[in-house]
Amino acid sequence: MELAVGEIISGKVTGITKFGAFVSLPEGKSGLVHISEVDQSYVSDIRDHLTEGQEVKVKVIAIDDNGRVNLSIKRTQPRQNSNGEQRSFRRRNQNGTHSNGNGTGGSDESIKGEFSENGVENNLSHTRGAISMARSQAYD
Repeated sequence: MELAVGEIISGKVTGITKFGAFVSLPEGKSGLVHISEVDQSYVSDIRDHLTEGQEVKVKVIAIDDNGRVNLSIKRTQPRQNSNGEQRSFRRRNQNGTHSNGNGTGGSDESIKGEFSENGVENNLSHTRGAISMARSQAYD
């Protein structure tokens, strides 16, 4: 099984350092969860969140040219707002539509092109008009 960026898999914490945790993955592979990818809140001491031998769900966020695998635990969890409540989020797809970020689709065609390459010119024009209007109102 080749690992792919974006894939969510289970692994076991095999080592903990001050900068992250090493996780064993299927088929003898391993990866690193950097301390900033452990939890959505600030992590001062990684040992407050993880222990060796703990089973964890991780997302593959990068594989470098040397085959090192960068993992995230926090990206497998629902995002939280500042009140600790779960919030949804949308991620832009390559075609300019948005999804709910969990790989289940949920695209919203009404905002298609908002950030796509083709939609940039329209949004830029709209933004320039809004800035111009705000400046004129500020000096009236």
